[in-house]
Amino acid sequence: MSVRTRFAPSPTGYLHIGGVRTALYSWLHARQQGGRFILRIEDTDVERSTPAATAAILEGMAWLGLDWDEGPFYQMQRMERYREVLSQMLADGTAYYCYCSREEVDAMREEQRSRGEKPRYDGRCRNVSAARPGVSPVIRFRSPDSGETVVEDLIHGTVRFQNAEMDDLIIARSDGTPTYNFCVVVDDWDMKITHVIRGDDHLNNTPRQMQILRSLGAQIPVYAHVPMILGPDKQKLSKRHGAVSVLEYREQGFLPDALLNFLVRLGWSHGDQEVFSREEMIAFFRIDSVNKSASAFNPEKLLWINAQHMQRLSPEPLAQHLLPYLETLGVDEPVIAAGPALSEVVALLQERAKTLVELAAAAEMFYVPPVSGEVKDVEKHLLGQEALLDSLITQLQSLPVWDAPAIHAAIQALAQNQAEGKMGKIAQPLRVAVAGRAVSPPIDGTLALLGRERTLSRLRHASTWI
Repeated sequence: MSVRTRFAPSPTGYLHIGGVRTALYSWLHARQQGGRFILRIEDTDVERSTPAATAAILEGMAWLGLDWDEGPFYQMQRMERYREVLSQMLADGTAYYCYCSREEVDAMREEQRSRGEKPRYDGRCRNVSAARPGVSPVIRFRSPDSGETVVEDLIHGTVRFQNAEMDDLIIARSDGTPTYNFCVVVDDWDMKITHVIRGDDHLNNTPRQMQILRSLGAQIPVYAHVPMILGPDKQKLSKRHGAVSVLEYREQGFLPDALLNFLVRLGWSHGDQEVFSREEMIAFFRIDSVNKSASAFNPEKLLWINAQHMQRLSPEPLAQHLLPYLETLGVDEPVIAAGPALSEVVALLQERAKTLVELAAAAEMFYVPPVSGEVKDVEKHLLGQEALLDSLITQLQSLPVWDAPAIHAAIQALAQNQAEGKMGKIAQPLRVAVAGRAVSPPIDGTLALLGRERTLSRLRHASTWI
């Protein structure tokens, strides 16, 4: 049977990195096995689910390139199917109406606690056939009284649950709406899911879901429960650690493949390899090789992996990734078209930047001349340097060829004549004059890309700062 996995987020909040890693593992397993990846939106929590959260999930998945083969399916559109299965279970006797009020159940559990017993529903309505006037019943699943339910988990191994410890689960509320555990079971059954890959906070739900599936005569999927991601301090991941919307990582300038590379390594490894292309992840990933212990989120490692991906990309595709970030700085495509080729600018800068935001900030000066230089840099490198600026203008405008070697030779000659051979005494004022700051890529390559006229114009304008 062909492998079929699913990712089933609830649109009650943003899609965060824990959810993305689960989606990634499910996606990789399907792709590696030549199977199908299904997207399902579990939106039965009507009060907390929002269209904005649904849109953010779809946008996040699309940005990451975690393409789905079927869906998205929405649970709220499947209510008729859930009612059909509930009716069948009631007819088969695998489910029953429970007329106990909340107060009665609370009193029952309090009495059990007083006796030192585990609080649980005692099944008193299992064999009650008569309805109680004025009471809207819930529907409970008739769970096995004895024996055990064994989960053969691909990550955690064999996990045993004693059936006597589990009470009869509510599968439909008193208003008729089905509960989470029931909807999941019917969805996985109908969608022929072969492998359920999800967070290990769902492990305790698994025996109940398996019992319901068996009562329906359905095939039990293979389970793999992924450990949680902890913060750097080994505490539960929170917003201050990075548990933010995945789209915020896009805003911060991370490449989608770099974020996926970082997440796949949180709990899985392939020898000593740290940096993976998408194709390598698909080829090497094995769900049964995922570590069963929790992994810690490391922001510095994420930055390093992102820098590695930026450096390994060819300048042309990296330039395409960069365009939206330049646009936020006011550098749109017409402005870029009037300046140096963006791919050449990227080739000059990409070794130094860790994020696309950093890269855009460094690239901006090639298209937008500085209105004024940074005060501390102007004071340190340009004050009293009017004569040097004049010499630079004269030296550079007379160059017969405008390229990096010729520019380097001109700066070197000026350093010999006016700065005791110290290139920095020429290069730093020149850098501040053309870039507005004392940090830039190699100055000869920078001027070569800027072009003769832009360079000379900026040098003349810099004289007005001092």
